[in-house]
Amino acid sequence: MIRRLFSKSFFTLSYSILSGSALLLLSHSAFSATLSISPSDDLQKTLDQSKQGDIILLADGEYHGNYIIPHSLTLKAKHEKRAIIDAEGKGHALFIKASNVTIDGLKILNWGDDLTAQDAGISTSKGNDHLIIQNNYLKGSGFGIWLNKGEHLKILDNTVIGNPNLRSSDRGNGIQLANIKNTVVRGNDISLVRDGLYVISSQQNVLDGNTMHELRYGIHYMYSYDNEVKNNLAYDTRAGYALMSSRRLKIHNNVSRNSEDYGFLLNYITSSTIQYNQVYNVWTKPENKVLGREGKGLFVYNCAYNSIDHNIVDTAEIGIHLTAGSENTKVFANNFINNPVQVKYVVNREEEWSKDGVGNYWSNYLGWDLNSDGRGDSAFEPNDGIDKMVWQYPEAKMLLDSPAVLILRWIQGQFPVLKPVGVKDSHPLMQPLDMTNANQDIQITKIKVGSE
Repeated sequence: MIRRLFSKSFFTLSYSILSGSALLLLSHSAFSATLSISPSDDLQKTLDQSKQGDIILLADGEYHGNYIIPHSLTLKAKHEKRAIIDAEGKGHALFIKASNVTIDGLKILNWGDDLTAQDAGISTSKGNDHLIIQNNYLKGSGFGIWLNKGEHLKILDNTVIGNPNLRSSDRGNGIQLANIKNTVVRGNDISLVRDGLYVISSQQNVLDGNTMHELRYGIHYMYSYDNEVKNNLAYDTRAGYALMSSRRLKIHNNVSRNSEDYGFLLNYITSSTIQYNQVYNVWTKPENKVLGREGKGLFVYNCAYNSIDHNIVDTAEIGIHLTAGSENTKVFANNFINNPVQVKYVVNREEEWSKDGVGNYWSNYLGWDLNSDGRGDSAFEPNDGIDKMVWQYPEAKMLLDSPAVLILRWIQGQFPVLKPVGVKDSHPLMQPLDMTNANQDIQITKIKVGSE
């Protein structure tokens, strides 16, 4: 009898809970609405009086002012990029104070330029989760999109343009993430700002398929862990990708073109993989040339326990420069093509740059492959004592073609005991690897010379 009463009570309680949940969902749906607004209406009043879950649809035209989004809602243009938010040169254009907010299809202009106040086209307070910011066009002097301390965000297919009339250092960043987790930044086009994507103290995020151009750094990482950077394009920058003080990054399938100083700048990066990236044309402009400033395809400073493999570095003044204790780094299966200086690496011990019998392709390697296995019969050792002398005393460059230097190089070649330790690739590849398949396994038989 007691068991029967308990079962009946439990069934009644479960039914009540389920009915209450369904009623709550229905009531939420019933009370949310689509509100159509025109420029003559008071947009801020509408935002304040709207209910959670409402959709505010903006008709074509200009909405002047600085607007605060107080609770969960969708703010959307009726026709994409024809509803214009004009902040009239001050503050944030849109300031989000809630979670579960969507900003879709707006044109946002003319917000403030006070970088100390962090003026932005779209900004958030701390702790806003589940935001979607997509298909917007932003043009202004301060930060484009600044997101601070949130999770599960989506920043998709936005265009952010800075102010070219300001010095680069006086502009804000295009999209800035601070203390952000589990966020996707995909398909954005960013130009004429300071740094395209700036990420600091953020984890488990993905930057995918973004285009950054005409700025300082395309992607700039600081103090961030377990992030993925893939399929991005940076061009006409000082550095395509500046990755600093971070670990466990996955950097793959990115492209850097026409950078002035660096394709990839790695500073204190550990336990990371840099794979299947392409770097083209890293060359310091003649008007900016000073002693010791050369374009570097890969610049690795104070980094360790990383893997740099399956990358292409083509036409950089220096292909790869490692310094400041950047050891215990695996460098293999890369293509170094048409770089006047392939490697600059000053070390006190020999570093082997091959793995499991697979080295790198060096376009200036002059060795032979008598057994036709796709690998050179002699090691590639790119630097000698003359190189190190020139690095230490750059003025000595004028002597490089002198008879004395040529004799010294010949002597080092004939008497290896006189050659200082440095980088050694024991298995240099005779042909460049095909990097079109980012998931391919290295098969040395695929790069044999002649028919199989």
